[in-house]
Amino acid sequence: MHRISKFVLFTVLRWKIIGDFPREIKQYVVIAAPHTSWMDFPLGILIRSIKKAKINFIGKKILFKNPQGFFFRRLGGFPIDRTHSNNTVDLLVDMFKRNENFKLGISPEGTRKKVQNWKTGYYYVAKKANVPVVKVALDFKNKQVLIDEPYFLTADAEQDMKTIKRFFHGVKGRFSELS
Repeated sequence: MHRISKFVLFTVLRWKIIGDFPREIKQYVVIAAPHTSWMDFPLGILIRSIKKAKINFIGKKILFKNPQGFFFRRLGGFPIDRTHSNNTVDLLVDMFKRNENFKLGISPEGTRKKVQNWKTGYYYVAKKANVPVVKVALDFKNKQVLIDEPYFLTADAEQDMKTIKRFFHGVKGRFSELS
């Protein structure tokens, strides 16, 4: 799968990857943005395969119904019911507590639509689990994936959010008007 993924991303799609996922850190939250298209998901799977990083993800519950549910679970996905308040942050923090080697990928926008403000769940998961955030920019304009160094959250949530968002400044998703 690794070689196929490299062929597809580098040769067919002509993308490049700048940066790498940390090897020395066993747990972290990956935030990938901007999320503007269904193509972001297969792109993420290719990146994960190329970098040999086992990164789990969450998705809306409907994606996990059969027949495709088996596929998403096999890829490391967990369904989230967004129609009910069900302490999603605490459930995800518990996954970090139960798995010493756990990485979780999340779209901070929570949707492919244009949003004014990101959802904050990823931040509170990382904060409560005491794990860093790894930022991944999906830059369709320049056909590149930018993977940043782990960011360790501070006591200043407002400054943390500004620092995190600064990394994504100017990055255009597949549909730039939604970025």
